Amino acid sequence: MTDKQETDIAKMSFEQALQELETIVAKLESGSVELEVSIDLYERGEKLKNRCETLLKKATARVEKITLSADGKAQKTEPLDVE
Repeated sequence: MTDKQETDIAKMSFEQALQELETIVAKLESGSVELEVSIDLYERGEKLKNRCETLLKKATARVEKITLSADGKAQKTEPLDVE
């Protein structure tokens, strides 16, 4: 995979990465893709999966940083430095 392709993945939103990952899974499950192409797709899929996991972890951490008031409503959020 080229550096540009890896950079493209790093810039993807969760929804974009998930959509492409679903497309790759469908192609691989169809069994109609040649071996070399399957390997390339699998490698890209792995990187997309990692991107999704990273974005989900960041979102979870942000949600956990929300402070609730006594009545259970969101009161404030704290800045989060995940990286």
